[in-house]
Amino acid sequence: MKPVASMTGFASAARPTALGQLTIDLRSVNSRFLDLSMRIPDDWRVFEPMLREAIAARLSRGKVECRINIVRGVGAAEPTLNAAALAQLTGLAAQVEQAIPGVRPLGTADVLEWPGVVETPGSDPDALRAATAEALAEALDGMTASRRREGEALREALIAHCAQVESIAIQLKARAPDLLAAVERKLVERLEQALGETMTKATTVGREEVTDRIRQEVTLYGLKMDVEEEIKRLTTHVNEVRRVLAAGGPVGRRLDFLMQELNREANTVGSKAAAIEMTNASVELKMLIEQMREQIQNLE
Repeated sequence: MKPVASMTGFASAARPTALGQLTIDLRSVNSRFLDLSMRIPDDWRVFEPMLREAIAARLSRGKVECRINIVRGVGAAEPTLNAAALAQLTGLAAQVEQAIPGVRPLGTADVLEWPGVVETPGSDPDALRAATAEALAEALDGMTASRRREGEALREALIAHCAQVESIAIQLKARAPDLLAAVERKLVERLEQALGETMTKATTVGREEVTDRIRQEVTLYGLKMDVEEEIKRLTTHVNEVRRVLAAGGPVGRRLDFLMQELNREANTVGSKAAAIEMTNASVELKMLIEQMREQIQNLE
């Protein structure tokens, strides 16, 4: 049985590098597709394609945020200014001042934030890539484990809801014939009373014709109010939900479709309700199905 994963999770991993302590945080919440956002230092922008590819290979759905932080410690290489980049920035600033007189001059923070102005000697790109890949792999392992733990809890909750839906369907199937028979008896009484008055006024209408008309009306009403097919489909859909959950893997979209089908049958039961018991059963079914749908929104 494959695991079922939630789209909600968090994980973190750290590695030492020449630039300082590298920390990768991964956060995810539910989303229809994989929506990946990156918050990383400029020195790590070159690794962004590698980061995106690795995350997409492990996660198929969810709004995922990847955040990279660098904390400089004792012994880390001291950053220096790149003279060429600084000269280039100075030249660009001079051109802007010439084109737009009175423009605010560059501040120290502006200069230091310009890509390439600050560089750290001794930072081997291959070593940084390796450390980043290792930290990301560890964070993804933690994220996967976190999402699977929550997914397993959601699987158990959905299976419990399936049992409740099935229980209501079984009870409704057992009670439906008696409820329908009681309604039909009341209908026969009212029709006999109404048509009986017609017979007293119109002697051309015979007793046999009246009885036949009542039988037709009751039969048509019974066919319209019969919910046996809806109950069968409810049970079939519930069994399919169980099968999908047992198979595991990415189940969110399939289960979301099944919730639509379950809700359609519950609505039909409500529209055919011939007694308050059937109306109550329809309301309970729709409440349970809505609870299941909300939980399924978090499944990958």
